[in-house]
Amino acid sequence: MAVIHHTTLTPTKLELLAGWLPSRPWYHGGTGTAGLARAGGFRLDDPEDVVGIEFMVVTDGSGDEPVAYLVPLTYRGAPLAGAEDGLVGTLMHGTLGRRWVYDGAHDLVLVEQLLALLAGRTTAQAQSESDTPDPTVEVRAGRRGVPAPPAGPGKVSDTAEATVIGVGPAGRPEPLYDLTLTRVLRPGPTTADGVRGQVLARWTAPDGSAERGVFAFLSEPGR
Repeated sequence: MAVIHHTTLTPTKLELLAGWLPSRPWYHGGTGTAGLARAGGFRLDDPEDVVGIEFMVVTDGSGDEPVAYLVPLTYRGAPLAGAEDGLVGTLMHGTLGRRWVYDGAHDLVLVEQLLALLAGRTTAQAQSESDTPDPTVEVRAGRRGVPAPPAGPGKVSDTAEATVIGVGPAGRPEPLYDLTLTRVLRPGPTTADGVRGQVLARWTAPDGSAERGVFAFLSEPGR
């Protein structure tokens, strides 16, 4: 199980994300630096205990209305070769030293563990506590069930609302499945066609109310 270190971060995660989020195609906020607050999330364990995996929710109040964003992140002790497009930035961790922070859509370790969660082979962990499962994270299987496909990740594509990752064997011209990360969070389950499974979790709205919606789902390509 991953150990959560309660220590200093320079810059903080919110400071790092405030400059990065506005550059994303799915960002709906104002111009300039985002005005962020932490709003929830959960973690997954890396079986090799090398990479930190966090599904962070932040709310941004810089636009006309607050928006909740899902930002899946990985934390590494060295640069990840071939993932330059996914680098969010670096920070200094008070215990572990310099950490490279990546958009998890570009990190194979996060993709593999998210697929394992969808297939029931791993358990979501509390965001800020070590060795503590998060029972509020729910995995719902579709009528055809959740397979255990070989992980990609293949092509990573951003839309105005989400990031879609092609999943399938190496060398296959077309993905077996689309793994969608919901970037702009809204309450409720997905009703998209061809969904094999979905992960629902909660976050806190700026007014303090509890919200719950889809963080990720696996579907057949093009659905």
